[in-house]
Amino acid sequence: MSQAPIARADTGTDPYRWLENRDAEDVLAYLKAENTYLEEQLADQAELRETLFQEIKGRIRETDLSLPSPWGPWLYYQRTTAGDEYPRHYRCPRPLDGSLTVDESAEQLLLDPNELAGGGFLSLGAFSISQDHSKLAYSLDREGDEIYRLFVKDLASGAVSELPFDDCDGSMTWANDSQTLFYGELDDTHRPHKIYRHRLGETGSAAVFHDPDGRFFVHCYRASSERQLVILSHSKTTSEAWVLSADQPEGNWTCLAPRQEDHEYFPDHGLYEGQWRWLIRSNQAGINFALYHASEAEPGREHWQELVPHDDAVMLEDVSLNAEALTLTLRESGLPVIEVRPQGAQPYRLQLPDAAYSLHVQNSLEFTSTVIRVRYEALNRPAQIRQLTLADGSQTVLKETPVEGPFDADAYESRRIWATAQDGTQIPISLVGRRDSFGKPAPLYLYGYGAYGHSLDPWFSHARLSLLDRGFVFAIAHVRGGGDLGEAWYRAGKLEHKPNTFTDFIACAEQLLADGYTTSQRLAISGGSAGGLLIGAVLNLRPELFGAAIAEVPFVDVLNTMLNADLPLTVTEYDEWGDPNHPEVHERIKAYAPYENVRAQAYPPLLVVAGYNDSRVQYWEAAKWVAKLRATRTDDSLLLLKTEFGAGHGGMSGRYQALKDVALEYAFILKVLDLAG
Repeated sequence: MSQAPIARADTGTDPYRWLENRDAEDVLAYLKAENTYLEEQLADQAELRETLFQEIKGRIRETDLSLPSPWGPWLYYQRTTAGDEYPRHYRCPRPLDGSLTVDESAEQLLLDPNELAGGGFLSLGAFSISQDHSKLAYSLDREGDEIYRLFVKDLASGAVSELPFDDCDGSMTWANDSQTLFYGELDDTHRPHKIYRHRLGETGSAAVFHDPDGRFFVHCYRASSERQLVILSHSKTTSEAWVLSADQPEGNWTCLAPRQEDHEYFPDHGLYEGQWRWLIRSNQAGINFALYHASEAEPGREHWQELVPHDDAVMLEDVSLNAEALTLTLRESGLPVIEVRPQGAQPYRLQLPDAAYSLHVQNSLEFTSTVIRVRYEALNRPAQIRQLTLADGSQTVLKETPVEGPFDADAYESRRIWATAQDGTQIPISLVGRRDSFGKPAPLYLYGYGAYGHSLDPWFSHARLSLLDRGFVFAIAHVRGGGDLGEAWYRAGKLEHKPNTFTDFIACAEQLLADGYTTSQRLAISGGSAGGLLIGAVLNLRPELFGAAIAEVPFVDVLNTMLNADLPLTVTEYDEWGDPNHPEVHERIKAYAPYENVRAQAYPPLLVVAGYNDSRVQYWEAAKWVAKLRATRTDDSLLLLKTEFGAGHGGMSGRYQALKDVALEYAFILKVLDLAG
């Protein structure tokens, strides 16, 4: 097959709708033909792909031990082994000297996903140890469709029981009796809508919460104190929380604050000034959130007392609690900041070595612990797990993700520059490259997302070194629609403001060109999911600006998807994109939806990847888009579609398969930019 597959175009407004007929013979034949065409077109790269795969794999410590987490009488940890796709889960007795030293002779294997996967797809959902450490509750997705089966393992006998419940979202939360579990159920649109209570040994379960509103996702979690359970029902703009003592799983749940449109709040439970209190992060005083506290006896909204006021310039993103301190995760000037408020002492902020970085509280360990763990990384610095002593702020690096083979962090430089958007807004861009790649036009890989308030904080990548060592510069466009500069930044790139996401990205590309970092012919762009929508939109707007593009599980058929309320997640997404059943919203989405706006013009080379079992972005969005591009574009640039038949939204599940997918993408870029491998 030297010719690209040409999909049948039916009459009507959507000529490729027939590709939505999942499992139909003509659909499967077309998708398989596209996969065959891709392999033919990239056959000359088989050696390069293998080289890249071995390079990337060679930097990763294949056999390694995770940092153990102390809990009760045990240390819990994972171990990866060379050749295995998944880490195994273990525990061993906790050393009496308070160290984190693993006693291999006394360790207990808790779960081996390699055995469970059997060579196929596997995603581990819940992994939850009961409060008495006698049982493990876990959930498995074997298809990639994010529908889970639930299991409980008796850790003394090794006996495993599968719970007889269908359509589960994978969550499993223990009550303090170590006999009662709460789990979530998906509705017909794949929305977690119900929470059930199940007591081990019984056949059925009791529904304890149901939210019929299609905009709201429901989930259950344990509070930091381990004394309370919380059910949170949350849309993109509004939330409602119900709470219950973890010691009384069959008791009555209490609502902290009945839902009020546009009021978001997130409760946790811990100690404040020696008293058990509710700590509530809420946007009732402003979009950047403030922190409140309330007593157990009077937790209702009318009793909330302000603890950390709203700040127009600083976003309060998260709060971590333990007996020693409140730890605030803030966002200021586009970067995460951790502020610690020890009990009875002055607050302080963590001091860090890099100008642009990623930072979050990774593990608050036990509630009574005097230390917490934070994860810190930069574009040129592998991830570190740091132990923070809460009382005085001292930091100790407990573990740094190793880079095997020759690696010198100082050989790479990270930068932050700013682009000016159409309306004058300054858009941050994070960059990394070898020091000798700067100062001249280099091939450049520009990544973007820009949706759901998700922040693309700079991160380290073992795989990315294969591009950087070939002279590439890697860049992240922190466009509006993400949360990179706080809630206002997110709101300025959603609903009627969505076009800002696309024009911001174009402004970033133009800035990189103007500053001499690259040329259009050597500029590759990439994004996935809602970032795939971004890639599709900017290709329609300014195709000549880019030398190549990759779109992974791309949300490109926005209008048709948002018109189909029967699809998973559609109704919940109205708060992000709008409801196109309203004429003005319909026209607004239609004006930027990538599939709707494919036009007769030249496009750069494009690789599109879809997951056949993807429940978030259906496989056909990519297939329809590629089919329309093939029929409409005026160029003969390489246009490839890969459908992963054994994968969902996150791609293939095993670590080696995921590396092979990256190697394919990198090889594609090297090929179409005409760069030697």
